[in-house]
Amino acid sequence: MLNLNTRFAEKYVSPDKLAAYAESNAEVLARCQAGEGRYADSQGWLDVDEWAGPEVLARTEQLATHLRALCDTFVIIGVGGSNNSARAVVEALHPHGARIVYAGNTLSAHELNRVIKDLEGHDVVIDCIAKNFETLEPGSSFRLLRQYLVNRYGREEASRRIVCTGTMGSSLERLCRAEGYTFVPFATNVGGRYTALTEVHLLPLAVAGADIRALVSGARKMQEVCRGTSDVTTNSAWRYACLRNMLWDRGYRTELLGFFEPRFRWFSKWWEQLFAESEGKDGKGIFPSSLECSEELHSLGQYAQDGTHQLFETFIDLLTPGAGDSLVLGGTDVADSFDYLSGKDFWDINKASFAATRAAHAEVLPVLTLELDRIDEEHFGMLFYWFAFSCYASGSLLGVNPFDQPGVEAYKRLMFEALGK
Repeated sequence: MLNLNTRFAEKYVSPDKLAAYAESNAEVLARCQAGEGRYADSQGWLDVDEWAGPEVLARTEQLATHLRALCDTFVIIGVGGSNNSARAVVEALHPHGARIVYAGNTLSAHELNRVIKDLEGHDVVIDCIAKNFETLEPGSSFRLLRQYLVNRYGREEASRRIVCTGTMGSSLERLCRAEGYTFVPFATNVGGRYTALTEVHLLPLAVAGADIRALVSGARKMQEVCRGTSDVTTNSAWRYACLRNMLWDRGYRTELLGFFEPRFRWFSKWWEQLFAESEGKDGKGIFPSSLECSEELHSLGQYAQDGTHQLFETFIDLLTPGAGDSLVLGGTDVADSFDYLSGKDFWDINKASFAATRAAHAEVLPVLTLELDRIDEEHFGMLFYWFAFSCYASGSLLGVNPFDQPGVEAYKRLMFEALGK
């Protein structure tokens, strides 16, 4: 399970003040737990089974089996919420299915040339994920890679190797019907950054060989925690949302998501988008950034320790070593000055670095720790739901709409004007 450890933040926010704040805003939690009519077109993720129930899982697994028979390489064409969740799991777990390649998240000719070169010698299927098929990055990459498949396989065979995930009635669906591409409906009442537990990501994960049933099971467990109680001592997602807003009220403007396990690298990108796009509006919002340790202790770590102290940290701490998490450092035949490490396991060395960092940083800034037992599909499901619910509650406390993104639309308008659309 997940546990939010607030011990290293208590000198900044006492447990009594946190409990009082949570109680005084109990109506906000009640609204979030029930769901709100004004956000009805964005809250399909609140009930995991609405878009990840048994029928969806069975259908997704069947399609994934069919696609794996066609390819060894599966290209996810999507940007932001259309690829971050699947990428977080795939890059952390490296499941034994099709190789995943990412496209549709850049306009760089150099990077797109690299992607095409990377496909040579492989059997390829592409999945264009575009809710409304209007975003430039996936749209342009889809054209490029669609033409690549046609040139390589011929039009008829290429059509078997193209999957699209989009909105029913969109131009993308019409294109699929006309050309015979497989079409997967985008969840109608879920916005992109909240789609981790829908077919948008379940299909690529299943093709990659991940256990999507375990992922969904973990999310269901977190749904029970987040929506099942209003007690701040047991509802850790609500406690996290309250702490973030209490710290905002006290002038803290940046949150670092820190981790000493590089397997959380792409998860941190999902987390950054979730909170930045959900809360960064109306002149408000805590700026989300990440701290990958121990490498960035020699850069951002310096700032956290001795900088402006307008930031706080949330560390993800892995409690239990899994397969591949043990490596004992042997002795040496030269005088390298590191004899104190002889016989020590890198798991323990890494833990010592984390403990020292947390203790040092907690002297000057609030530090939260999200503890989890292990890294697997079940715990990723927990993380996705826990943070999504926390973000909904945190944005509601902040007084913003956690589900729109007006700033993104502003840049798109100017970009399309420049390109002559």
